[in-house]
Amino acid sequence: MLPVDLHCHSTRSDGLLTPAEVVVRAAERGVRTLALTDHDEVSGLREAREHASRAGVAFIDGVEISVTWSGQTLHVVGLHIDPQNAELAAGLEQIRSGRQHRAESIASGLEQAGIEGSLAGARSYVTNPELVGRTHFARFLVERGHARDVQSVFRKYLTAGKPGYVPHQWASLQQAVHWIKASGGMPVLAHPGRYKLDNALRESMLASFAELGGAAVEVVTGSHTPDQYATWARYAQRFGLFASAGSDFHGPGESRRDFGELPELPAGCTPVWKKF
Repeated sequence: MLPVDLHCHSTRSDGLLTPAEVVVRAAERGVRTLALTDHDEVSGLREAREHASRAGVAFIDGVEISVTWSGQTLHVVGLHIDPQNAELAAGLEQIRSGRQHRAESIASGLEQAGIEGSLAGARSYVTNPELVGRTHFARFLVERGHARDVQSVFRKYLTAGKPGYVPHQWASLQQAVHWIKASGGMPVLAHPGRYKLDNALRESMLASFAELGGAAVEVVTGSHTPDQYATWARYAQRFGLFASAGSDFHGPGESRRDFGELPELPAGCTPVWKKF
């Protein structure tokens, strides 16, 4: 299996493990190059980096930035960022400041559906008060028996047309790419197979990302099927983008892929880590 994982989360956003525990688990499961990419947050990088050094893991400072593009929510991972960069820090702070309002709106929608106390319940799962996310609400709803698992909660309550869905304006694609590049990082389009786009929008998204200075697209990721690996490998080649790989690990038993379970990239891909 691939000893590289360039997309995962800790308790500094919506993961279940601390940054140190993330590194330990990744190392134990054979990962030798790891990027921590918390949502709109870089506060866990120092802890993760220190433990990676002890564990013999090559560590890459990362982040995952929330983006609104053509009415869709996308995510852009930044690899090899400088977490102290002023432009990046200001941009991430701007995004985080909008999360509290969204959390209140989600709770209001769930309350109208007969589910009370969801905001307090979501906050009980939060270790970073600036980052109350949909996954925290999902964990609370599973705890209360409204669904069997986090994925089921999203389908039943938190996606478009459901009572807990709240449209939100995140950063623009141009802003996210600019902040990452300003910090010396490489922008990577995260789990593109998850986005509900027709062929024309998909190609427009990739063309815009490449024109803005995007570097890579996640080809192998926890939410892609083997058929999608091949599809996104072709797109990466067509648009002149490197290929990346990441589990999108959030926690044991909650993620589609654990550390150490990623297959090799399809033949013909140029791995983004060749640039490191």
